[in-house]
Amino acid sequence: MTPVPGNRPSDSGEDARVARTRVDVARAALEVLTGEGSEAITHARVAEIAGYSKTTLYTHWPARVDLIIIAIEALGQMPHHERTGDLRADVVGELKVFRKGILDMRLDRVLTGMAQWASEEQMRQVRDKVNTDGQHQMYAMLGELISGAALDAGVSMLTGVVACPSLMFGTVPDDDIIEAAVDIVLTSARSPR
Repeated sequence: MTPVPGNRPSDSGEDARVARTRVDVARAALEVLTGEGSEAITHARVAEIAGYSKTTLYTHWPARVDLIIIAIEALGQMPHHERTGDLRADVVGELKVFRKGILDMRLDRVLTGMAQWASEEQMRQVRDKVNTDGQHQMYAMLGELISGAALDAGVSMLTGVVACPSLMFGTVPDDDIIEAAVDIVLTSARSPR
């Protein structure tokens, strides 16, 4: 994930030392968020992990949500499946990579933390960024077969098969569920209307 506009070193003319501080604090905040949860995201805890003073953190990230946002910046780009040319295998593979990303990056915990501490506008910006990064390949793959509302619905249904159980129930679907969902969407997309 790229930094939020206005918070990047190039946008504010930050020197290398300030940029290094930003990276250190982002990694520390992500470590606390994914390891201990959003309640543990405090200036004192993140400062302790990052090796900086609380004053430094309060100066640059005055609110808890600022620390959560910078933690999300530390996630980097969402991983994606390398396409093979077999649409079904590629869509299944993309959903499996998404599932792994949720588990490895603790996206369920990150997004729950954001929902708890962010304003509606901050949450919308982060959600839009995560969705854009996470869904662009799915849109490209399914876009070879369908378009318009059917494409939006197909992407939502398939990514929802992975995301919803994670956020709602704290679990992720097994391979059989992912494959069944892909088959339902592809069969529907290929059938005459």
